[in-house]
Amino acid sequence: MDAQQIRKLRPMLNKYLGEFDDCFSRSEPAENLYVYVSGQLSNLPRKSIEPMADRAGVPPRTLQQFLSLAAWDDPLMADRLAEIVARDHAHPLSIGIIDETSDPKKGDKTPGVKRQWCGALGKVDNCVVTVHLSYAAGDFHTLLAGELFLPEEWSEDRERCRKAGIPDEMVHRPKWQIALGLRDQAVANGVRFEWTTADEGYGEVPAFHFALDDRGQRYVLEVPCTFHGWLRRPAVLQKQHHSPHKRGPKPRFPRLKVKNLPTIEARNMVRYCKAFRTQPWQKFYVKDSTLGPVVWEAKTAPLYLKRDGLPTWPHWLIVARNVLSPGEVKYFVSNAPAGTPLEVLLMVAFQRYHVERCFEEEKGELGMDHFEVRNYRSLKRHLILTAVSHLFLAKVREKWRGEKSGPDGVPTPPGGRGTGAFAVADRPGTHELPAEGSRDHHRDPATQREVPTQPCESPQAVVA
Repeated sequence: MDAQQIRKLRPMLNKYLGEFDDCFSRSEPAENLYVYVSGQLSNLPRKSIEPMADRAGVPPRTLQQFLSLAAWDDPLMADRLAEIVARDHAHPLSIGIIDETSDPKKGDKTPGVKRQWCGALGKVDNCVVTVHLSYAAGDFHTLLAGELFLPEEWSEDRERCRKAGIPDEMVHRPKWQIALGLRDQAVANGVRFEWTTADEGYGEVPAFHFALDDRGQRYVLEVPCTFHGWLRRPAVLQKQHHSPHKRGPKPRFPRLKVKNLPTIEARNMVRYCKAFRTQPWQKFYVKDSTLGPVVWEAKTAPLYLKRDGLPTWPHWLIVARNVLSPGEVKYFVSNAPAGTPLEVLLMVAFQRYHVERCFEEEKGELGMDHFEVRNYRSLKRHLILTAVSHLFLAKVREKWRGEKSGPDGVPTPPGGRGTGAFAVADRPGTHELPAEGSRDHHRDPATQREVPTQPCESPQAVVA
């Protein structure tokens, strides 16, 4: 960044924050928005309220009240942020990435704080956990929304919740349900996700798969090796073929035949089933690292999940292993339609680094984890304001990147088209998933789009 670009930042920030003017009915909170965002974008070593207020020459209580008491429409600000992303950053291969992050906190007053798994520390400790939705489109990425994960012990103690300003209607929900709510709100504000992905903490829940299916959302979710299903669709009885003479309740139809095989674990499918054992591994270049190219090899086969006791339409089970470290194996499940190239599914599966970089940027540059609040409203507003600051950084980076071939730290291989996201080392030519010709069951025909079947132009092209 040169001196001329630095001089342009202030008017750029003023214009950007002007898009949120209707979130405020008075000028004072609107002015505090600039103070707060400017403080987060500054070079302060710690970006909690007191140092940001001192930097701007305002009393710390002013920013404290801006978060906790001032009258401004924070839900509208969250909606407006999503609308800006939908308007300015639509992409034919946009990906919604779901993940959570944890922030260590002392004491017992911070909303949602308890001893639980803290990823930031790598152990169980006192922390707050928030669930987030990230948007990735090519090189662009930003956090769209975040919500507090409320532990059960908090939800059951409503008096404690009221002291922390947590609304009575807010109760404990599994993280995957929180994630669905964030995704639904973003879609309601015009954001289109061609794909959604998440780690195995979300992928291990079949109900999360079915909820995305019901919403017409294509996904690739990592699942644990113990995830269950069938490789062959089991037989289903639709009606009784003869009149039973036995007493008792009538059998329910449709139902599985008694002699069907039970569901089996994904790791056993890969190890013992012919569909995987006779299929060759196919190599895919993922990215460059400090140790050299990262290459994974993968196989895939149809998978039937069990829903309400019956098999679903065919999904896909993908197994991938690190070529340089064969003991590192990942399993993914996707509801993509037949004919979707395996390279596209892997491209989506390995895009979770975007949300990790979002967390690094928001914590390392903007102080997302520097909050010192004791009520839920302040925490919620802090997350929204940090997302507003981060979107500004993402827009500036995209504007000033120019024709750079790839993002910092993830160089694009020779011949790449400039996304730096995922490249194919050994493209399987016309390879398509099994059961070609089956329809795309989970998409609404009124909104269905063609899946790109030729995302790469050469064996070294980048999928964006």
